[in-house]
Amino acid sequence: MTTVVKIGGSLEADPHRRRALLEAIGDGAHGRCIVVPGGGAFADAVRAAQARERFGDAEAHRRALDAMSDAAGIFRGIEPRLVQSLEPWAEAAPARIRIWNPRALRAGHPDIPETWDVTSDSLALWLAARVRAERCALVKSVDAPPGLDPAALARDGIVDAAFPGFAAGYGGTIEIWGPHRRVAVETRAAA
Repeated sequence: MTTVVKIGGSLEADPHRRRALLEAIGDGAHGRCIVVPGGGAFADAVRAAQARERFGDAEAHRRALDAMSDAAGIFRGIEPRLVQSLEPWAEAAPARIRIWNPRALRAGHPDIPETWDVTSDSLALWLAARVRAERCALVKSVDAPPGLDPAALARDGIVDAAFPGFAAGYGGTIEIWGPHRRVAVETRAAA
């Protein structure tokens, strides 16, 4: 089973939890994994620069991808067993434990709007669908209430605005791993 694990930038405030999770992934505790790094303080700097310099959302999106790339380098510094992957969907013999560097998306992709509606949450789902991962887990600094669907998670600000659309295109299990509990996201349509 392959799991895409998005580690939120908000975990910068909890470095012990982030390190423990990366080490557990390195140890194989979650099976075959692709780690998706959140942009964290790097992405916050992009938001501040955009407000100050007034460049467009497409440029901000590209800079946010750079922020995720920078975070990937830090994660590899914390857990050197992570193998950097630019295009995990194209790898003939993928490593068991990989970290995705999304820099290749800087040129744009037709499935990914270049706005702040798309953050590393939606990108993790996009990647999970692309590599046919059975599970996509979003590691957050807050617990999600059980029983929420993607639209409710977006409304509550737990995930980005584009998340429900990306969730609709993903056939695997979606989980939110908060500091105190893990919850499955309700993705089935109501009967």
